Amino acid sequence: MAPPTPLLAVRGSDGTVLLRGPPNCEKNADFQRDPRQSRYVAFSKDGTLFAWCNGEKVTVVKVADGSQVRSFDLPKTAMLAFSPLNTVLATWQVYSKNPQGDANLQLWDLQTGTCLKALYHKKVQGWCPSWSDDEKIAVRSVNNELHFFENNDFSTIANKLHLQKVSEFVLSPGSQPSKVAVYVPGSKGAPSFVRLYQYPNFGGPTCALANKSFFKADRVTMLWNKKATAVLVQASIEVDKTGASYYGEQTLHYLATNGETSAVQLQKNGPIYDVAWSPSSTEFCVVYGFMPAKATVYNLKCDPVFDFGTGPRNAVYYSPQGHILVLAGFGNLRGQMEVWDVKKWKQVSKPQAPDSTHFAWCPDGEHVVTSTCAPRLRVSNGYKIWHYTGTVLYKQDTPTGTELWETVWQPFPDGTFPERPVKYQAAPSELGSTESKPAQAYRPPALRNKPVTASSKLHEEEPPQNMRPGATGDKQLSKTALKNQKKREAKKAAKQKLKAIDELKALQATGKPIQKNQLEKMEKEAQLMKELEDLQLVV
Repeated sequence: MAPPTPLLAVRGSDGTVLLRGPPNCEKNADFQRDPRQSRYVAFSKDGTLFAWCNGEKVTVVKVADGSQVRSFDLPKTAMLAFSPLNTVLATWQVYSKNPQGDANLQLWDLQTGTCLKALYHKKVQGWCPSWSDDEKIAVRSVNNELHFFENNDFSTIANKLHLQKVSEFVLSPGSQPSKVAVYVPGSKGAPSFVRLYQYPNFGGPTCALANKSFFKADRVTMLWNKKATAVLVQASIEVDKTGASYYGEQTLHYLATNGETSAVQLQKNGPIYDVAWSPSSTEFCVVYGFMPAKATVYNLKCDPVFDFGTGPRNAVYYSPQGHILVLAGFGNLRGQMEVWDVKKWKQVSKPQAPDSTHFAWCPDGEHVVTSTCAPRLRVSNGYKIWHYTGTVLYKQDTPTGTELWETVWQPFPDGTFPERPVKYQAAPSELGSTESKPAQAYRPPALRNKPVTASSKLHEEEPPQNMRPGATGDKQLSKTALKNQKKREAKKAAKQKLKAIDELKALQATGKPIQKNQLEKMEKEAQLMKELEDLQLVV
């Protein structure tokens, strides 16, 4: 039996439509296009249901034939979500400060259409309860506590987890036993920490499966792997006190349910742009470092196993089957994508999708969609569906005067689309491919007519490198060696900054005006000298 064709939901200022996916991308005849502007659309986890809110009502339909399941008179709804087994539809509207205002979070029984529970939730962040995949547990954050409910009975709080100030939590994927990762920010000189608990064992720190404390954290992002055996924690502070980065400062930490914890030692200074687990749950990829950014795959010991070198990238996406990985440079970069065969560590293609604001793998693991959406970009809106070999199979430009807001793939249960052998030859298409041509590196005007030398390059380019022990015959760097390497890089960066300050001083001596940001840089000379002195002692 042939696998199904995934649908693509397209939401814009001219309404909402469902398209049959690649290769033909025709409109789905079972779904009547809604010309009204939708605020939000969502598929159920198994992809059998589709819901949207259009400022008049919330409608739920069966994807298979377009027949209506439920309709709710909720004109103010701004967000909606299905529980994993399609038992409950959660809807949220903007909170009203009016004391007589109705509860703004409602949980609806999709079987009967009745409201199971009406709750108040002021912020859009964390508005939806988190369910275990079997719906035996649901959890929501209320006043720095976690409230747990069992079997969709929201009238009774089955358990509570109370720490001094829980600000973030993530429930593990999969079924029982459920685990939860909680983050408590540091205060009064105490460090922040993340703990892993197994439900319902919340009897204090000694009951935690794992605990990791760290400084330098205004906020965190916590990411479970698919098998719920480990969590990656990206900690960020908004301001880098050294002045080295506009992005603030980020660190990456690893916690496993067996109690193991580690700080992930990255091999280049600079921001962390993106982190993703492989669907296999045994590896993860990090994109990090000042541009051109590095991308490295690590194992569960937090040792590097493959380094993709440096390039213009700030995002990473594994295919649903985990056999292909895409590194991409979106946002303020030019949209270059690098498609890699993960098993052979071999590059498949290098297409380019400039001005893209969204990227998503199709559940079949063969196709991707890239979109240019408002409000991020209000011009040149549209989307393309690609084969991973770099071929554009379908292209839709949004008509002048209208905006594209969102494109969403229909999800499917695991195992629906088996992994297929990776192809290296571009798939045929009338639209062709957009393989990016090798771009010439920028060179200052004074150097453009001179031969290229190592010292004239703005940055050193690093090639990909297999870092598994014995892969190249080279000895793998230990964590101590990686730390020393980072210190050498910091020392080099400090020297470069001091050189720039000397040049500014010389400029100031000639009587030329100095900008405010340049003066601020000059004021950091003493601090940099002290940092360099400290680094001289340890390197």
